[in-house]
Amino acid sequence: MTSTTPTRDALGLPIFKEHHQVSPAEIAIGVIIGRTSEFFDFFVYAIASVLVFPALFFPFVDALTGTLWSFAIFSLAFIARPFGSLVFMAIDRAYGRGTKLTIALFMLGGSTAAIAFLPSYTDAGMTSIWLLALLRLGQGFALGGTWDGLASLLALNAPEDKRGWYAMIPQLGAPFGLIVASLLFAYMVASLSAADFLDWGWRYPFFVAFAINVVALFARLRIVVTSEFEHLFRTRDLQPVSVSSTIRTEWRTIVIGAFAPLASFALFHMVTVFPLSWVYLFTRETPTSFLLIEAVAAAFGVVAVVASGRLADAFGRRRLLGACAVGIAVFSGFAPQLLDAGTVGEIVFMVVGFVLLGLAFGQSSGVVASGFATEHRYTGSAFTSDLSWLLGAGFAPLAALLLSVNFGLIASGAYLLSGALATLIALWLNTELAGRK
Repeated sequence: MTSTTPTRDALGLPIFKEHHQVSPAEIAIGVIIGRTSEFFDFFVYAIASVLVFPALFFPFVDALTGTLWSFAIFSLAFIARPFGSLVFMAIDRAYGRGTKLTIALFMLGGSTAAIAFLPSYTDAGMTSIWLLALLRLGQGFALGGTWDGLASLLALNAPEDKRGWYAMIPQLGAPFGLIVASLLFAYMVASLSAADFLDWGWRYPFFVAFAINVVALFARLRIVVTSEFEHLFRTRDLQPVSVSSTIRTEWRTIVIGAFAPLASFALFHMVTVFPLSWVYLFTRETPTSFLLIEAVAAAFGVVAVVASGRLADAFGRRRLLGACAVGIAVFSGFAPQLLDAGTVGEIVFMVVGFVLLGLAFGQSSGVVASGFATEHRYTGSAFTSDLSWLLGAGFAPLAALLLSVNFGLIASGAYLLSGALATLIALWLNTELAGRK
């Protein structure tokens, strides 16, 4: 069984003729829809980790401790993701990409939607916490199977002088997903009483996540099962191969690729998940107000991601990433204190943070993808992305909150600084990227 005619028939998709060509615009739409759905799932869980889960699943401890436990469970998805890649790559090789994506996205959406049905600690005791952890592992495991190669296909179709522009397109899904998730939660919090929100209101965004995943699945399969994509698959440009063989032959590229984007990945949670927790726990700012600030700042992030494409093509991706890493290192020295400077300080922190994030994150995908041998590009890029998220972002909210509580907000910048230094070292070591424009 492959992801060709059988998959099309089973899913009710049109069977494209061999001469059908997929335009870069079609690929871009599929990429953006797919990434937005994944990040929406991610941010729905992240926001609930601050506003809902501490009270619902950890009422036996204080709010700070409950949030720390919630962030510990939050990190489980990043641990499970590489294992998901291992299993789903095997499914990809055996049954095709369409089958893999269908299973992975239904598992991702199912795990997310199932969280909406969880009982509270008051109703089920420790069972509710174990179920939350299990479903979070399910989200991460499924996310390891959502790698569809569309970003690589987009890069393969990119003109030589527009590689930075095409590289930023998949990254737009992150700020789009955050904007939708933040506005949805802001609406629910503002419209409902605290009791109703904690009882049933918080569950609604998790149902929406499942619906978005279904739409994204068909949007992506419409591209994946086309003859052009299958041709690239057959010619080994996007061939899934054994993860073990990829690690064995490409381990240097994987290590450099995992560390090169750490500055942007560490900053990712420093301007999305962590500030919400700090403001909610230690300031008088309402969740609705900060979620709106976050949505507006994410809009600045969209503009910055787009700008990163132009800047990378004009000055080179390595120079842009290096400059962003330096900027993030400087930002880490003073920015966290802005969270204690009232609404104006919060706005400055979020907007500046998202501009830096957009410029760096916009070029973080495929930082060293071109360094992989052709037959390992598809598998190597997926596994490298998993490791980058694990090392750079998986424990960021937990580490930042722990450091801030024990040593002051300035200490949370140390985590961000470490990511910036890792990026600079990786870029220096990556001689292949250094030799490129």
